[in-house]
Amino acid sequence: MATKSQPRGSVVIVGAGISGMQSALDLAGAGFKVYVVERGPAIAGHMPMLDKTFPTNDCSMCILSPKVADLGGHHNIEVFTLAEVTGVSGEPGDFTVTVRKHPRFVDLSRCVSCGRCEQVCPRETADDFNQGLGTRKAIYKPYAQAFPNAYAVDPDACQQCGACVEKCARKAIDHHMREEELQIKAGAVILSPGFELFDAAARPELGYGRFPNVVTSLQFERILSASGPYQGHLIRPSDGKEPRRIAWIQCVGSREPRSGADYCSAVCCMYATKEAIVAMEHNPGLEATIFYMDIRAYGKGFEQYYRRAKEELGVRYVRCAVSEVKEIPGSRNLLLCYRTPEGAFREEEFDLVVLSVGLRPARGARELAAALGVELDRFGFCRSDPFNPVATSRPGIFAGGVFAGPKDIPETVTEASAAAGCVSRLLSTARGSETRVKEYPPERAVHKEPPRVGVFVCHCGINIGSVVRVPEVVEYARKLPWVVHAQEFLFACAQDSLEKIRRTIINRKLNRVVVASCTPRTHAPLFQGVMREAGLNPYLYEHVNIREHSSWVHRDRP
Repeated sequence: MATKSQPRGSVVIVGAGISGMQSALDLAGAGFKVYVVERGPAIAGHMPMLDKTFPTNDCSMCILSPKVADLGGHHNIEVFTLAEVTGVSGEPGDFTVTVRKHPRFVDLSRCVSCGRCEQVCPRETADDFNQGLGTRKAIYKPYAQAFPNAYAVDPDACQQCGACVEKCARKAIDHHMREEELQIKAGAVILSPGFELFDAAARPELGYGRFPNVVTSLQFERILSASGPYQGHLIRPSDGKEPRRIAWIQCVGSREPRSGADYCSAVCCMYATKEAIVAMEHNPGLEATIFYMDIRAYGKGFEQYYRRAKEELGVRYVRCAVSEVKEIPGSRNLLLCYRTPEGAFREEEFDLVVLSVGLRPARGARELAAALGVELDRFGFCRSDPFNPVATSRPGIFAGGVFAGPKDIPETVTEASAAAGCVSRLLSTARGSETRVKEYPPERAVHKEPPRVGVFVCHCGINIGSVVRVPEVVEYARKLPWVVHAQEFLFACAQDSLEKIRRTIINRKLNRVVVASCTPRTHAPLFQGVMREAGLNPYLYEHVNIREHSSWVHRDRP
């Protein structure tokens, strides 16, 4: 496509889910200035809400946290949260992007995320991160590892009583903040606004919203998660009892011509299988049944994953269409009514029912597309060329993730990198024109110092902590030769944890660092970067993989 003779070396990315994050990191690493515009108070989208990911059953935050930290600390990425793009003018290579920035009511430069404001806030509201299964305060941080690592005020819930303002010693809270409008010059735009889940209440015959033990798949993810409302204890919402029989109902809001969603949402078969496997790990002896129309396991390793669930682990698959879910008075158990392919009518009783809800275009996707002059298909997803799936109908504007159609996380990441690659090609002559080189403090000469070792051990929720007795590991490390500091973290790769490690290296004059956490493939560069920021040679480092080498292989022998 034609561009001006010298394009701009910057890019605007709309949406900061895993797709937008991957595009941003690729482009910043390739020498472009990146502006990320996210409508929520924190980056990362839906992925932090997930407990595990298929087909490896890897902890979602173990994959995500290094990327959150990389993006949050990258010197060539600027993030605007609680913001939306309202218009784009210009041509490929020279766009002007209009951004409306909504007030956070908290000054990011002052907030240190101490949590005192949250403690004194008298107002509670439904916790949207936990999908309504718990409550949060009107001033809140979406999740522990969130970036920006700062609180935000929910204006719909806040009574402006002033308790948080009075408690904040750093004077970070300002209820008088107003909207701002920004103009950003950029050479290209990538649209990654994410998705919404189908509203299961639109299928009243399945009981969602009427029966407390009918939950959506994302609610079930929060039930399983160690950071969720039940701290990873698999219980049902109505009475806190452990379920012994759980049913999953597939294609809720997918492949439904009557609701205008006669498409497959691509992820439901696999995430239901994953949830069944993980639920059986949580509660040994649990019976898991998946009621499905067709199994679509077409990704790398997906068929083997499905076969293992069915043939080795005992997940039961029933091919049918569930017509109704009834609640049994007294026990609050659920009765599923369905007809088999042979025409026989059946009823089965379960303790908990999980609705595998499908994917919908993101809230505001139509307005965004209209403002940017981008065409959508009849479902509301971005219209693209099958042989150029990241290109939109407007040159210079690209699409990634579920905005371009339903897909899983690996496919989303691949497509996000493809979008970044197209932008890199378009703006190749401007590479490095708007970026700066990160400066590190001078490296300390430690060769004449006696070793001063710091050991940092990660709980990783239940991913490590349910098998490894982390506090005892820390106490053991303290007694090892040359160790002058040992500390545990719930999530060592979270933004605030990395900052604590950096400060500890400086304050305790550490000259060797050991981190015991997840795989060094994704995490070692993160901690080595912290060492450089603290003035240490990054190779004075050892990584102990206590997830793959300890907790995962000794799950049955803690």
